Amino acid sequence: MVAFNRTLQAVLEKGQGTAARTLDRLPRFAQKSLVKILRYPHQYPELDPLVQCMMAAQLKRGNSGFVTEDLIQARKNFDLQIQSIKAKPTPVKRVEDLRLPLHSGTIFARHYNPAPSKKLPMVVFYHGGAFVMGSLDSHDEVCRLLAVHAKVQVLSVDYPLAPENSPMKMIQTCEDALAWVYQNRRQLKILKNRISVAGDSAGGNISAVVAQRSAHKIYAPQAQLLLYPAVDFKSRHPSFYAYKDGLVLTGEDVDFVTHYYANTHQVELDDPLISPTYGKHEKLAPAFVVTAGHDVLHDEGEIYAHKLRHRGVKVHYQEYPDQAHGFVNLTPISYRAKKYFIEISKNYRKFWDKHA
Repeated sequence: MVAFNRTLQAVLEKGQGTAARTLDRLPRFAQKSLVKILRYPHQYPELDPLVQCMMAAQLKRGNSGFVTEDLIQARKNFDLQIQSIKAKPTPVKRVEDLRLPLHSGTIFARHYNPAPSKKLPMVVFYHGGAFVMGSLDSHDEVCRLLAVHAKVQVLSVDYPLAPENSPMKMIQTCEDALAWVYQNRRQLKILKNRISVAGDSAGGNISAVVAQRSAHKIYAPQAQLLLYPAVDFKSRHPSFYAYKDGLVLTGEDVDFVTHYYANTHQVELDDPLISPTYGKHEKLAPAFVVTAGHDVLHDEGEIYAHKLRHRGVKVHYQEYPDQAHGFVNLTPISYRAKKYFIEISKNYRKFWDKHA
């Protein structure tokens, strides 16, 4: 047993991505053993043991949460963490960086096209990162997997971040990007009436808000993919208290984000501009809503799905009970996260086709 423990601890001394991939290949009993060795202080027996290992190792290094008072350092840490778990990217036939000349200013975007010779639907993707971090690079693999397995084009939008930019500026830019895609639908070879919005966490929030604000406009999306979305800044639901410590997204992170995104710009917490759960839900695009079981945002995502369904919106709701917030970013190191996100991508396309 001593030799076994030493082997497991030696794994942790490798680079983060290499260590995590090695841990992912271990049997579950070995992963659970390492969680005990590292003395993970939280009781989440249903949580994926790989995630428990990663969280335990992070806590042992004195790190908790990912949004801090020193936002410049937090952004660097987030970028380094994403960089450290990178693997060989999923091949996509054509990947191209673009500049979008929008009404709200020129921004960058990245266009993924798995079949450039065909007409395909288009997903306008808004990355997660708590509204204050994240980039085209942080969600590159997510967009590649979505493009390949949903058989869609993806346009990932490099929107302006808070707190330097207000929620109105951010949302307007994201809505303008959707309008730009619609205006350029022929040049982009987009299948007729097949443009949707998608995003994870903060990006799920942006997708929901943009879908509401554009509902009666010509460029309104025809579907929305909301991955563990933040949709309610005002309320604190049971999942917030159950999972606010020792996981990827902490309760303290949510407090920091509320400060940076809402309070700094004097936006009320129940304003639909930042909390779409309080917006108008009639006549919205069909919504595919995904939640993680171990997530402070779990309950608000599930409630939002119920609210949409109650208002006559076509909804598919899917929960992944053993996952934590941010699991789609773990696909380079976690077989389970990758399997789940491929499943989400395929099922989203089926759902969209069914309600097109």
